[in-house]
This record gives sequence, structure tokens and C-alpha cells, in this order.
Amino acid sequence: MSLPWLVADIGGTNARFGLVARPGGQPEAVAVLDVSQHLGLADAVAAYLADHAGGVRPGAACLAIAGPVDDDRYRLTNAGWSGSVKDLGIPRTVLLNDFEALAISLPHLAGDDLVPLGGPPPTAGLTKVVLGPGTGLGVAGLVPVREGWQPVPGEGGHVAVPAVTDLEMEIVRALRADGLPYVDAEHLLSGTGLPRLHRGLALVRGVTPEARTAAKITSSDDPLCAETVEVFLAMLGGFAGGVALTFGARGGVYLGGGVLPRLVSRIPGSAFRARFETTAPALTEYAAAIATVLITAEQPALTGAAAWLAQQNPDVELV
Repeated sequence: MSLPWLVADIGGTNARFGLVARPGGQPEAVAVLDVSQHLGLADAVAAYLADHAGGVRPGAACLAIAGPVDDDRYRLTNAGWSGSVKDLGIPRTVLLNDFEALAISLPHLAGDDLVPLGGPPPTAGLTKVVLGPGTGLGVAGLVPVREGWQPVPGEGGHVAVPAVTDLEMEIVRALRADGLPYVDAEHLLSGTGLPRLHRGLALVRGVTPEARTAAKITSSDDPLCAETVEVFLAMLGGFAGGVALTFGARGGVYLGGGVLPRLVSRIPGSAFRARFETTAPALTEYAAAIATVLITAEQPALTGAAAWLAQQNPDVELV
């Protein structure tokens, strides 16, 4: 399998691409394409290779997809792309869930790539999890194995929303009455979910709902927006605690996605960590010993895709 390799992180909003020129190398020639401006994955790959990679022909590819993958087939959860990677014309292509790739990146992140959010430092060599609100809400685990690390993909963002307080339960009831029969975690704990959470809180407070984007909610000084963010971070802490207990993630809980970097200064003063530690009152000491860390690296899923190709193909041919 010859180099260079194509790596990609395909989300509901953006498609990020890069090239790996040497084994163990970081992605180069990174470019971000707007998903809505391309007919599908094959069209976006062709545009990247032609416009940003000098027309190179990759010897292999690892593509991280924001949605379920099944062998060579993929379907974006929050966009219209679906199909088979056999249509790309690349000799060997591996598909990963986007958070599966993000999980693989964790052992390769350090220093400025990470911001502690509470608890002790992450413990090396133990099971880790990564989750985070982007366009949707992704979840994956990372388990140590003899060959290195094994990612464990899943669709944990679609479990029931972790409403615990009276206010949170009132928000869920208000949204159900407003036409959303089942409220899952992603419905509120994501970039697309923040406006829905804002609307639900407005309904509970008896305020006329005003349509706002996630970016406007996280940057506004409006009291309802500020309270929306507070509820969001508290519920996210509870969700993260549930994921940590499910996986036994004593190696740390890492948070990614595009929403939280905008809120990094507000997380320490929020209920995030307290809710994380008290998700299961009988296991508070267990949860308190688990690190919570924010990923601030620019393209961690591309790093993970490159690491997966290197781990699976230790003998490569340079061209």
C-alpha cells in the first residue's frame, strides 16, 4: 500500500481532508470543504484532490464519517450523503465513524491539544472515551489491546436525554408538547440541539421563543441564552458521566466537537463537573477519579485516521 494516504473527517456541515506523506506523519495540505456545496462524497474527494492536493492519486484512504458505517457503505446522519467508498476509485479505503477516529487520536494528543476540565490527570493505558457536541452528538470508546488501541464506535448520542432537575424535565415536557415526541440526548446536546434547548427553555419561562443559532446563543449576553448554556453544560456533564460509567473509562473522558471550544471559559464555573461526578450517587468516588478533558487540537479526527492507517499497515511502500 503506497503513500500518500488520504485522510478525511466528514461531518454534517464540513468535510475536512488531508494527506499523510510518511508513516507516522501528521496530515498535510489540510482543507475544509462545505458539505452543502458538493453532491456527495466522491464529488468532494475529487474536488479536494484537484484543488488542494495537486491532483495526487492516494494509495489508500481512511475516512471518518459522522454517521453509521457498514463495511464499504456509509450514511451521514445530518446530511444527505450516502453510498459506497468503492465509488472513490482509491485502491484501499477504510471507513470509520467520526468519533471512532477521534478516539484513536487520543494517545497522540498532548500539550496545547488538551485543556483539563476537572479531576486528576488522565491515566495512561486504561480505557478512554470521547464524546462531544458538533452538528450531532458523537460517542466512542478506546480500549487498550496487544496491538495498540481498539476503538469502539457507537451511537450513544441517541440515548434518552439525561434530564434530572425539575427544570430539565419541564423543558423535555415542553418540547414534547411542542411536537417532539421523543427527546434524545442529541436533540439538545449538539450544535443543532442548542436552538431547540433555547426554545424549550423559552416555553417553560413563558417567553416568546426567538429563533437563534448555536453560535448566537453561545456568544450572547441575553439572560435566556446564558441560562440555556448553563442547562446545556449541566446536562452534558450528566451525559458524560453516564458514558464514563458505561465504558468504565478510568483512562479519562475527552470532549470534542465544535461547540465546546466556544464555551471553554464558562465550563469551570458551570455545573458540568458536579453533574459528571454525581451521575450515579453510589459511584461518586469512582467518577471523581476520572479526568475530564477538552480537545482543542484543530483536526484531531484526521490525526486519528492517520494513526489508524499506520497501526493497521506497519509495512508501507513510499513512492
